[in-house]
Amino acid sequence: MSDLNRTQMAAPPMIDPNKTQLGAPIDPNRTVMGSPNYEATVTIKPVQCVVCKTFNPPGVMFCVECGLIFDMALDGDAFGAPAVQVPVLVDGDGREFKLRAGSVMVGRQGDILVEDSRMSRQHAKVSWEGSSVFVEDLGSTNGTTVNGERTMGRVLVENGATISFGGVEMKLGMPGEANKTLAAMSGKTAAMTAPPVGTGAMAHLVIDGNKVPLVMGRHSFGRKAENGIQISDPYVSGRHGEFEVTDEGVSITDLGSTNGTFVNEARLATGQKTLIHPGDEVRLGQYQLEIVFAGQSS
Repeated sequence: MSDLNRTQMAAPPMIDPNKTQLGAPIDPNRTVMGSPNYEATVTIKPVQCVVCKTFNPPGVMFCVECGLIFDMALDGDAFGAPAVQVPVLVDGDGREFKLRAGSVMVGRQGDILVEDSRMSRQHAKVSWEGSSVFVEDLGSTNGTTVNGERTMGRVLVENGATISFGGVEMKLGMPGEANKTLAAMSGKTAAMTAPPVGTGAMAHLVIDGNKVPLVMGRHSFGRKAENGIQISDPYVSGRHGEFEVTDEGVSITDLGSTNGTFVNEARLATGQKTLIHPGDEVRLGQYQLEIVFAGQSS
């Protein structure tokens, strides 16, 4: 007679002789190494770009950061290979826009998107081919210049050159040289893939101890970051005015600011272009500007 308070070991289950059996009976107390379970979770490694080192989701055909087509990826181990530098366009606020192999559109609806009314929707095409970079205006309203000269057709852009897309200026930095720092127009420090070249500036604007070169072309200034020259001061309007550098010299124009632009204590009318001479005092509301011309000590 069985003790009801005692743990009972049940008899092993009977095997139905009429039932089809797959292999030998499985011992439930034994670890079995079987076939892979196709319903199990499989870890898929992300794809790392060999150019910019960005990790991309599995299955993508091109890098989400720099646009490299993985079918055309460089040879070598992506996880151990050194990063390959790509050309960049650096704007006046120090933001870097990476180029990719082939062509990119620059504009208000381009691959390099810039929300500025001076730019056309598809303003220009920038092409990186081997070790060379070319720019081609696409019939924009305000045109494209390289180092102050308006482009006609497809133009080769040298390292360190300034490209103006209708007045929005960017500097080209080419790969292959040690990283340097550039004092950007906003007074910030930004990394570049190549050292800046001589600007040939006619004058410099001194902002918080930083010298901002005034090179050929137009340079908007104001409190907002979208300006070529950002001046963070409450007396300065969001888009206060504009400097223009030509063969004649440096001129300043007020763009309808709230607190006004003054040259030698005379307030400028909105849209009035005034040539600045060495020694002139320029004031934006209560903010005093210091402009140092070439050959003049600050």
